[in-house]
Amino acid sequence: MKITGILFDANGTLIDILTDEGREDIYRAIGCFLAYQGLAIPPISLREMYFRTMEEQRKQRNCPHPEFDAVKLWGAILDAHTDSLRIPVTKRRQLPRILAEMFRALSRIRLDLYPDVGSVLDQLSQSYRMAVVSDGQSAWALPELRETGIAGYFDPIVVSGDHGFRKPDRRLFDAALSAMGQTPENVVFVGNDIYRDIYGARRVGMKTVFFRSNQGRQEMEGVEPDYIIYRFRELPQAIAFLEQNH
Repeated sequence: MKITGILFDANGTLIDILTDEGREDIYRAIGCFLAYQGLAIPPISLREMYFRTMEEQRKQRNCPHPEFDAVKLWGAILDAHTDSLRIPVTKRRQLPRILAEMFRALSRIRLDLYPDVGSVLDQLSQSYRMAVVSDGQSAWALPELRETGIAGYFDPIVVSGDHGFRKPDRRLFDAALSAMGQTPENVVFVGNDIYRDIYGARRVGMKTVFFRSNQGRQEMEGVEPDYIIYRFRELPQAIAFLEQNH
């Protein structure tokens, strides 16, 4: 098997991230910020609006694996209170993205690379085309990849929030493969979730490496990865094995 490309999941595979979107202090801080824009929304009400709007967006997608759009979500909350806003038009256009970024920053507890990710990516980039397929939001994923110093290794970076559906929907994998100019038979997918990543990638025809990290679904009946790693530094060995044995 000639491997020419590697696709990676991001969070839970490359990046060890922990967030908590339910904390009241997030909505209290955003509520205080919105008060300066003319909106007075109690934190509990703001939290209810956030999750209700997210669920409404997902229902409107009308597909098996719907994804929400964080920027549009905050835009919808602002639209529901247009009469109270006291800000210039230019700021109004920018505010949904600002709120999406603020929300993520306030909910974030930890953001680190897993050990050896940087050195392994540096090694693999010498021989393989690399890209990312991530469930998430571009307003969050792209800055986090840049902050951890690894964004430059990947082209393209496909994020579910831009498409309206999430893994294991094959359209995300197909979009990455098309942009890479690669066929699935020559690409390995590396992920930490046995359903979203491994099941999804195998349905497309890719070989898979399962990184058994501290996150993600670990087992699924009838789904077996082609190789399992327990430390990220084992990935080059996994790639070499797949090239020699498949």
